[in-house]
Amino acid sequence: MMNTNRLSKTIVAALNNQMTKEAHASQIYLSYGAWADSNGFGGIANFLFRHAQEERNHMMKILEYILKRGGEVKVTAIPAPPPNPTSINNCFEKVFGHEVDNTTAVYKVVKMSLEEEDWATWNFMQWFVKEQTEEETLALNLLDKIKIAGGEKAEKTSLYSLDRDLATTPDDAKLAQDITADNP
Repeated sequence: MMNTNRLSKTIVAALNNQMTKEAHASQIYLSYGAWADSNGFGGIANFLFRHAQEERNHMMKILEYILKRGGEVKVTAIPAPPPNPTSINNCFEKVFGHEVDNTTAVYKVVKMSLEEEDWATWNFMQWFVKEQTEEETLALNLLDKIKIAGGEKAEKTSLYSLDRDLATTPDDAKLAQDITADNP
């Protein structure tokens, strides 16, 4: 029978690992969202729940790509989320840390696809590079807002405003590559 797999063993393994990492990220956002909601921050919870779904969509993109390239998908157990945050400030510091960690993992797959001259995977992964830039920017913007509100010492009224804003805040961030002098 003809081999129709267009992915190397190392690329398939790396993509399966990344798929699991995206599933784990979804669980982390889900867990932090539940924590936020149980602490009275429904708007922040809503924001985190939406991001849990976004991470799940990233997982599905990778799963579908592996299948479309003839590779074998391996769905494995995902680790439990880390302990709950200790504050809203800590929550978004943790979110930023998880996103940076995920960016590092995405870059490894990009580098591997470059080294193997797997241009289809390299091209596919560019969407994730841009997405991770957006995720990090969004987390940094939220940390800036929390810092303005007082960081760890943020007053309840400031956190109330942030909570209310995050219920309806768009889930994307302006990226540097989209900025012009006419549209700063």
